[in-house]
Amino acid sequence: MTTRQPVLRLRAGRAARRPDTLAVEEPLLVRVGGEVLTLTMRTPGQDFDLVAGWLVSEGAVAAPGDIVTMRMCPDEDNTVEVVLAPDATPPRPRAFVSSSACGVCGADSVEAVRTALRWPVSEDDTQFDVGVLSVLPDALRSEQKVFDRTGGLHAAGLFTAGGRCIEVREDVGRHNAVDKVVGAALRDRRLPLTGHVLQVSGRASFELVHKAAAAGIPVIAAVSAPSSLAVDLAEECGLTLLGFVRGGGMNVYTHQQRVRVGPIPRQRELQ
Repeated sequence: MTTRQPVLRLRAGRAARRPDTLAVEEPLLVRVGGEVLTLTMRTPGQDFDLVAGWLVSEGAVAAPGDIVTMRMCPDEDNTVEVVLAPDATPPRPRAFVSSSACGVCGADSVEAVRTALRWPVSEDDTQFDVGVLSVLPDALRSEQKVFDRTGGLHAAGLFTAGGRCIEVREDVGRHNAVDKVVGAALRDRRLPLTGHVLQVSGRASFELVHKAAAAGIPVIAAVSAPSSLAVDLAEECGLTLLGFVRGGGMNVYTHQQRVRVGPIPRQRELQ
């Protein structure tokens, strides 16, 4: 997941040559039933989780049995070959390369994404204590091992309503990190993820809200801001969207009924 690169480091008027650790970014080609469906840029590692999570967000799979096999292609580097169960519907091929930035999941329109959700997230009445939610960014940060060495990766973490960490994944793409978390949950037979919260290290985009809702996650929390379209989608599908979760505070943009408000910890109490 990392590589070393010589750099010229300039600090306080001084120059020094030294090696620097970088996060690796490489392409991953996904074939389903022998057909190339997408080429995405990602950080190598947990590739099967990444592909499984992508298939969940595309609406192709909902249970481990929907995926018959996944394997790394022996004849081609950075290629995963997938065989789906006969009753699973393969995603439509993408006509573009997915970058490590967010897109709209290969759907032809926003409306198609809004209506393709499998589980009714709005029916999840789990309560989440504000004190638990406020410490999740620190809990996520403590698990970002590759970020500690590179400073160049996004992270996504899956937590219970009580704050227990289930999965954390890192990637150069924030959407890839979420796909890896969801894919790991699928392979562990956890879907739908009722009663869980997805904490992400950056902003909350439309695509991340869609991926959370596609996995049945009722709450997504971001360290930074959401986009207007992310708020619209969260409101429509019944998902609680939190932004600016840091320093003991947060903004609750949608479906505030899930957040149980009590004493908000002061910063020194979060250490």
